[in-house]
Amino acid sequence: MKYVIRPALLGAFAASLLAVGFAQTPPAAAPRPAAPAARVKKRILVIGQTHGYQHDSVPVAMASIWKWGHDTGLWDAYLRTDTELLTKKKLEANAKTLPDFDAVVFASTTGEMDLDDQQKADLLSFVHEDGRGFVGVHASNDSNYKWPEYGVLSGGWFDQHPWMTFDAPIILEDPDFPAVRHFPKAFLKRDEIYQLKNWSRDNVNVLLRLDETKLNYDNNPRIHRADRDFVVAYAKTYGNGRVFYSTLGHTNEAWDDPDISKMYFEAIRWVLGMTEGSTKPHPRPAR
Repeated sequence: MKYVIRPALLGAFAASLLAVGFAQTPPAAAPRPAAPAARVKKRILVIGQTHGYQHDSVPVAMASIWKWGHDTGLWDAYLRTDTELLTKKKLEANAKTLPDFDAVVFASTTGEMDLDDQQKADLLSFVHEDGRGFVGVHASNDSNYKWPEYGVLSGGWFDQHPWMTFDAPIILEDPDFPAVRHFPKAFLKRDEIYQLKNWSRDNVNVLLRLDETKLNYDNNPRIHRADRDFVVAYAKTYGNGRVFYSTLGHTNEAWDDPDISKMYFEAIRWVLGMTEGSTKPHPRPAR
């Protein structure tokens, strides 16, 4: 099934004439046509395709992102459960494609997504060369295991959730980053926290992590990280583009939590270049 929400595009074109200079013997130079003004709103493509675990929160996340843009006037969100628009190839029937968007959000996508080699290359260049944004929500890192470069773009892959859904003890590592500065230094959130593989804090700015001193490790075969470094949110660059990922957002209730909503809202603003925040890696702070 496909569906798409296309709010009316608010566009504005400003006409201007350049002042004409005269030499001793005119004629005056003809005025140059003005370039069209930039779009008032940004455009975001939100993809919710799932070929693995089906998270009930996928439509909730997608609807939330649409509503934030609608209510603030900052962006128009196009919601899709297919991958047709993840291309730079021109499509028919008024279809928007990657050149028409400023960021892409994967809303708990799972499994091997329906992307051919050219679509994969187009998505990578959309971020890497074109400097656009990418936001990964929760299960987006449980996607595309057969596509190595996706793991580089997204920052890592799912490798179990050792404690399932639980009251997760979380530590704020970067209180200056716009997507997490509203969190206290230490807090609890009931959610499902992914353990990641092919992930290193040498390549990202860790924003939130689990408090490893408050976790139960007894007889838990799902724990694979010997370093006990369980990231909850991070920011990074991929070429010229900005990437944000968080494991938060597994449950429907998470999207009613103003802290989680604010985090993803501000993360989208950040990947769109509306705010600034560091992507510089740092060691795990000593407890």
